[in-house]
Amino acid sequence: MGEVTVKHSVAVVVRNPQDGSFLLVRRPDDPGDPLAGAWGFPAVTLAGGEDEATAVVRAGHDKLGVALRPGRKVGTRTGIQGGAPVTLSEYEAVITAGTPSVPQPRAGVTQYTAWRWSADPGDLAEAAARGSLCARLFLEDVPCD
Repeated sequence: MGEVTVKHSVAVVVRNPQDGSFLLVRRPDDPGDPLAGAWGFPAVTLAGGEDEATAVVRAGHDKLGVALRPGRKVGTRTGIQGGAPVTLSEYEAVITAGTPSVPQPRAGVTQYTAWRWSADPGDLAEAAARGSLCARLFLEDVPCD
């Protein structure tokens, strides 16, 4: 039996420093994607030799067209997403330059169809129910009132 390759990805909770809201992106309506059309966080798979903080910066550039400054690591979770094993680390970040714009003209990576600011963690409930590791991790980290 061959070794199973575990994909390592990072998701980014982009915070609005003015009000603490977070940036959500809508995944494309790809029939092969179990998260198609869901709202979630921008994410990238680490490139060979890339560390997590560098991947956060790349996610801002490649997925949103902005410069990001990585902040606190929310956590890490390993699981199955889209039928494949994945280790996902989630970071908070703030935009240091630019205004988000989707989709970006970058081939070879998932490009999003829309973005918006939200202050309601419930906006991630659908993605979490459909298996999104980043949505589940964020919702576990949200303090209860």
